[in-house]
Amino acid sequence: MSGRSEPSSAPPAAERGGRVDSSRLVDFASPLFNFRDVGGLATTDGGEVRRGVLFRSDTLTALGEADRERFAQLGVHTVIDLRHPVELERHGRAPAWCCEDWHNVPLNNPVWRAEDYSPEAGVVAFLLARYHETAEHAAADIARAVELIATAEGPTVVHCWGGRDRTGVVIALVLELAGVSDADIAADYELTERGMARYLDWQRQHRPDKGPLQPYLASTPAEVMRTFLAQLRDRHGSVRAYLTGAGLDDETIDALRSRLRE
Repeated sequence: MSGRSEPSSAPPAAERGGRVDSSRLVDFASPLFNFRDVGGLATTDGGEVRRGVLFRSDTLTALGEADRERFAQLGVHTVIDLRHPVELERHGRAPAWCCEDWHNVPLNNPVWRAEDYSPEAGVVAFLLARYHETAEHAAADIARAVELIATAEGPTVVHCWGGRDRTGVVIALVLELAGVSDADIAADYELTERGMARYLDWQRQHRPDKGPLQPYLASTPAEVMRTFLAQLRDRHGSVRAYLTGAGLDDETIDALRSRLRE
């Protein structure tokens, strides 16, 4: 998924209790639909995630010259691309001009199979199973991505293809470490549906021959991320314990919190 999102403006104070302001979505002329600042989200101790430090996105492959000045205004220094090598070979990487440091950290998660989706079980059950597969098989990769976010020199963008699943898991864990509530993390995850709506509008106009998406690709229920975080804690004790078990050290986690929190 990629596409056009709503115009960006200075967002109001972060909303609490699982309601996240959609004005954090950034608008581009290029077919890029799910780019947004994760800053502005409230922390449970009354603070806020620092703005302009960490962004999440769908693939930056289609970012074009028409958006070069717009993108430069964000001051992005580091891009962390979570896609697999085959995706890079097929579609390419972000343009070299968009960052100083570019890292490919492919998440070693199993390939999704359409036959694993059951309409009776529903979208939430399917996505939960896939995210736990990712957490299990790609734990070291996730820890590496979090380390890069913690140690990057400037504003950082994390992206995969659609910016929902691989990016969603990494960003959710980062925000949890920063002290954001599960409800607000899940609301940020669900905001991808706004980008998906923009993408589907674009698809109807530019690629009308493409068929409808599978339900598990077209929907981003907040319940998925809320439940995933709760179950991950049940299995590992805490998000911090999951990541330290995957090789991330406590000093890096503390550096991440210092970088992201106001």
